[in-house]
Amino acid sequence: MIADSDNKTFEGVLVYQLDRFARNRIDCAIYKSRLKKNGIKVISAKENISEDASGILMEGVLESMAEYYSAELSQKIRRGMDINASKCLSTGSNPGLGYKVDKDRKFYIDEDEAKIVVEIFKRYARGETKKEIIEDLKRRQIKTSRGNYFAPNSLCHILRNKRYIGIYIYKDKEIKDGMPRILDDDLFYRVQERLDKNMYTKSQNKAKEEYLLTTKLFCGHCNEMMTGYSGTSKTGRSYHYYICKNARKKKCDKKLVDKNYLEDLVVEYCLKLLDKESIKYLAKMIAEECKKTEESYIIKDLKKKLNETETAINNLFKALEYGTASELVLARLEERQKDKANLEKELAIEETKNIILSEDEITAFLTYISSKPVTDIKQKKALINIFVHSVYLYDDHFDLLLNGSDKRLNIDNIPITYIDAALENNEPVHSSSVQRLVPPN
Repeated sequence: MIADSDNKTFEGVLVYQLDRFARNRIDCAIYKSRLKKNGIKVISAKENISEDASGILMEGVLESMAEYYSAELSQKIRRGMDINASKCLSTGSNPGLGYKVDKDRKFYIDEDEAKIVVEIFKRYARGETKKEIIEDLKRRQIKTSRGNYFAPNSLCHILRNKRYIGIYIYKDKEIKDGMPRILDDDLFYRVQERLDKNMYTKSQNKAKEEYLLTTKLFCGHCNEMMTGYSGTSKTGRSYHYYICKNARKKKCDKKLVDKNYLEDLVVEYCLKLLDKESIKYLAKMIAEECKKTEESYIIKDLKKKLNETETAINNLFKALEYGTASELVLARLEERQKDKANLEKELAIEETKNIILSEDEITAFLTYISSKPVTDIKQKKALINIFVHSVYLYDDHFDLLLNGSDKRLNIDNIPITYIDAALENNEPVHSSSVQRLVPPN
């Protein structure tokens, strides 16, 4: 289910009670974090808020820290990849059609696949369309290096790939003669020239904007979820908003609200809740919980299977000593040893994910996210995850429902000052038409 959420084919996960969502709080925090990134909400049939207030606050801290430690781990992995890249070795990604990787992580040419690459380039250079080439490759059952049939994007990726003229590419760096060459420069650049001529519109790379209140923000008018929306004005300036789903369908008159301004208001309120006493209390409580769940149920299950496999291997060795059907036993022993190697590999991966946090580490993390000014997006995200259950947005104020509480807090002392008129022709209005709401005296 967690893996399927990446495809965004459903909007929510319904559970009878939230304590049945996962076996322990660390797993629960990690899985809920991944679902939230995919815009999916976890809904309980029996309760609005899971368990008690301290439990929910702890889960928010664990989720934020899990993400932090995940980022740290990925940073270490990237350093290893950087070292491999400096030597023009494989960094673990798909080598691409025409190439294979040996045991020392060096690239070499697969002659059969390389012939397909040369054929594709020659046919496109002669004037055949992408559609014609794709249809012919499909008819001949020729597939990409990932085992899929060719599509416009995968074919274009091959036609633009500089690896085929010997250039090793990693991030923004290009190393000449870092790859074994499949094509000559003349054929490659003739294809690039034709691709450029056939490109009617230039693609623009846009930075992905992260909407921190996703799955937590609701329209105060109709209670529908509000989602992130971005657009560009006639002047070329980018705008980022939250918009009611019903308002987008013209079924609600809720106005747009500026994304950054609203998020900063919510973060400002959350900061007031994280004083020194709160940090001390949360750090102690979470450290105690981590001690209870040092091993996830996945790790425990893998260790159990590994012990069973090792016992089976020892029994097979004993059978060999007694001369019992040696050929059958040897075959079974080989299978079991492969099982053991796979289990050890899986266990090593899971143990790198396991987070064991001390009270000092948690205190340092909470102190970091509560330090002002809050400019780092990680700080903002952590504060919202820990404290905010939901926000109900009106045109001049918002109601805040905190984790572990069933009371709405009416935040009307800080009015929403930037609210734009409804979209016209799917384009944000100019800044001159922004309405400013006057705070009550």
